[in-house]
Amino acid sequence: MTSFYQPEDPSAAEAIKAIAEDLALFDDWMDRYQFIIELGRKLPPYPAQWQDDAHRVRGCQAQVWLASDNGDEKLHFAGTSDAAIVSGLIALVLRVYSGRTRAEILATPGTFLRDLGLIAALSTNRGNGVAAMVERIQSLARAEPVKA
Repeated sequence: MTSFYQPEDPSAAEAIKAIAEDLALFDDWMDRYQFIIELGRKLPPYPAQWQDDAHRVRGCQAQVWLASDNGDEKLHFAGTSDAAIVSGLIALVLRVYSGRTRAEILATPGTFLRDLGLIAALSTNRGNGVAAMVERIQSLARAEPVKA
């Protein structure tokens, strides 16, 4: 079983639309938070050996680790956090970006969570942490693939 998130949506745009539809099912923020926490619990297992400084995302209030494969065409990501709500935010970010081409990753702005109203409902530090995760993903997409 792979640790990398496997997308269920055919594109980043469709993933964002599906997230918006999922969040619209809930009337209040406590229910949305619980939904997001549950998403984090469903992330693929993140290997302990990847919980190191090289994979740590700086700028996050909680401990966050993010890894990627070195795919030529599509990049796949894995992530985890020591905070339940942050793990759920990781799940949302990975749903949008994992399994996408480098071009699609770079063409998808990281503002979708703000556009959906999630960032406004979080603390400033959590919002900064999400921005740091997206920046790391886009930085990995800008890097040249390593040839075997």
